[in-house]
Amino acid sequence: MALTASKMLPLGTRAPDFRLPDTVSGRTLALADLKSEIATVVMFICNHCPYVKHVNPELIRLARDYQKRGVAFIAISSNDAERYPEDGPEQMRRVAAQLGYPFPYLYDETQAVARAYQAACTPDLYVFNGQLELVYRGRLDGSTPGNGVPLTGADLRAALDAVLAGRPVDPDQKPSMGCNIKWREAA
Repeated sequence: MALTASKMLPLGTRAPDFRLPDTVSGRTLALADLKSEIATVVMFICNHCPYVKHVNPELIRLARDYQKRGVAFIAISSNDAERYPEDGPEQMRRVAAQLGYPFPYLYDETQAVARAYQAACTPDLYVFNGQLELVYRGRLDGSTPGNGVPLTGADLRAALDAVLAGRPVDPDQKPSMGCNIKWREAA
């Protein structure tokens, strides 16, 4: 595991489209099927990363809180499942059921979606407005494994609250930190 920061995709970037298999439902889903007319949160996560394991309870709470208000949540795992079998589709389905993910958990086997979003780490979080323009990218909050800071989702919640209130999201955003995405080795 290499501690990696998110690359901070430029604000205003349009959400790259995708069609990926959902390990929960078994269906192939597109961004168009999942997006919200209000706000859409795209989260690059995985099963084995200690940073994701640490934030999972708050990601679930946050999704349940904001889905009631019309915000869509999409989780994507892009890790190389050949080298990291714990991050494969079958294990993704198991973890989603065990934790009760209230959002689809999509598998990006080719890693093309992670590259399109310039995702670098897990978790890597993005908020798009109703026009699918990037308004937030960065961390959930200041809590990391072992730092003693309570898990609140404060940064992501502030961004979503601004979108829901029709206000601009504060452009002073801190990158997420976590495990690097496990890229496939070039053939």
